[in-house]
Amino acid sequence: MITRFSAEPAARHAKAEVRHWPELKPTDDGEGGDTASIDELREIAEGCRRCPLWRDATQTVFGEGRQQAKVVFVGEQPGDQEDLAGKPFVGPAGKVFDQILAEADLDRTITYVTNAVKHFKFEQRGKRRIHSKPNAGEIRACRWWLDNELRLIQPDLVVALGATAAQSLLGKPVPITKMRGDLVQREDGLRIFVTIHPSFILRIRERADKEAERARFLADMKAVKKLMSERP
Repeated sequence: MITRFSAEPAARHAKAEVRHWPELKPTDDGEGGDTASIDELREIAEGCRRCPLWRDATQTVFGEGRQQAKVVFVGEQPGDQEDLAGKPFVGPAGKVFDQILAEADLDRTITYVTNAVKHFKFEQRGKRRIHSKPNAGEIRACRWWLDNELRLIQPDLVVALGATAAQSLLGKPVPITKMRGDLVQREDGLRIFVTIHPSFILRIRERADKEAERARFLADMKAVKKLMSERP
């Protein structure tokens, strides 16, 4: 059975989290909404000030890939290496992601990869920058960019990699363990496949458990490849 969700994000939690943020400039609310290409949208996003995360991040890390992609992968946010490189999925989790896509015979070069949040959120601990999970207000503020990426690409399928991506795409918190492998259809017709973020595999310490989770994620990517060949 395909679960159906509204395309509109839930607003009640986001309002509480953003109420103390600086006022957005009028141009921030709609600038880029009439762009005709991903390249143009990416250029505009370089100056994004929609939430305070830009202050500490090195740069905006926008999506990357083909505007004609049939599938869009959405992760959580850029990590330390992505923040420095300015490209998504180039750190340790990105390497795992690339390896598993290759094993699933799913060519990343014909896809589009992006994140729900475009700036790196972290806590400074000595010389290290430790990943910090985006909150609902930050997810909601950045959803404007993701919506426009999807508007321009018009993919057949979107893959939500983890809870933050699923929350951004579906407008409310989603239990990944329960919904993993589900195909969700929003009211606007967009099909969303729910799975884990590949960074989850890296956090597993026991070798047997890590290998089992990796195999399960590979099965998810094979399911994605099959769905890519099926028109809604």
